[in-house]
Amino acid sequence: MELEELSANPLHKVKFRKPKVSGEVDRRSVVNPKQARELLTAVTYVGRSRGPMLAAMFACMYFGGLHPAEAAGLRQKDCHLPAKGWGLLTLEKTRPQSNKRFTDSGQAHDERGLKHRNVKETRTVPIPPELVAILRKHIATFGVGEDDRLFRTRTGGVISGSAYVKVWQEARTYAFTPDQAASPLAGRPYDLRHAAVSLWLNAGVHAPEAAERAGHGVDVMLRVYAKCIDGQREVANRRILGALAA
Repeated sequence: MELEELSANPLHKVKFRKPKVSGEVDRRSVVNPKQARELLTAVTYVGRSRGPMLAAMFACMYFGGLHPAEAAGLRQKDCHLPAKGWGLLTLEKTRPQSNKRFTDSGQAHDERGLKHRNVKETRTVPIPPELVAILRKHIATFGVGEDDRLFRTRTGGVISGSAYVKVWQEARTYAFTPDQAASPLAGRPYDLRHAAVSLWLNAGVHAPEAAERAGHGVDVMLRVYAKCIDGQREVANRRILGALAA
């Protein structure tokens, strides 16, 4: 066209439709509770202090369904951790990572509000006794930072995504067989959150309650996790047989 060798631009005749991305979770990446606990134990074997300081952060993603950025921004004042029974996390701040050029503070981790919510909006997440005990032990062992954050580097900084992903990948080699480690199973720390929501749905937790805990809309949650709800085909088959026999 620049050399004027074509009489007309042919590109407008090209019809291209961007393929739709469903966003559905790959069920191959979802761990069961036994595998999740083995992974959390394996994290503590990574490094002298890196793994032990991050184990509770990963536990928040699995037992509480937190986003990695929500777990990274968790503060002691956000945690109600009774000696017995269920606890409660009141999520208010996140610590997402991005390029320094695109943050207000000029740092890699800006303090932000919750994803898809107003800046001052919070989300409460009930957490099981197992996670309560893990967080209580973490605070007793490592304390909290000057800004009240639970999870940080040894110098008090924010843990980078590349740092905790590296710990996670090493932990997978300890917890899994070579075939499992080469598979998508819990390939990313974020897959712990997927495993959490899948577990809630499989356990029969009503979709609106599961969505509220996860910070999802109900429609989005059911679309994303539809294929991770095991056993629904058998339930449907029994109901259809019952209807046919009526």
